[in-house]
Amino acid sequence: MDVATHLGIDRTLCGSPSAIGEGTATVTLVTTPAMAADARGLVHGGFVFGAADYAAMLAVNDPHVVLGAADTRFTAPVAVGETVVLTATRSGVDRRKHTVEVHASVGDTTVLTGTFTTFVLDGHVLDGRNG
Repeated sequence: MDVATHLGIDRTLCGSPSAIGEGTATVTLVTTPAMAADARGLVHGGFVFGAADYAAMLAVNDPHVVLGAADTRFTAPVAVGETVVLTATRSGVDRRKHTVEVHASVGDTTVLTGTFTTFVLDGHVLDGRNG
């Protein structure tokens, strides 16, 4: 299945798709020194969250999907140089609203779990905005 959403995303910051299926996606995030929050190499959680968001978007894979809400839990730290694998699974049959469960891990260690609520709009989210 081809990527149909978030085509301009910087994959060095949000991860790269490694698998996309009907209602599923896997994203791989290789962490870099630019992601460090401190001198010891703790990766800022925003990068892991960004990759989780991207995985959720890919599980829906519509050009006009947006994030409406997220309920996430960080369960372990990530260090610079580690690879985070994120799996996303979409549920629900509503054409416009989807719930996506995301699981992120480094090896056998879960580092983030989350439920992402997404919406598919009729057009681009910025359509009709002034400025």
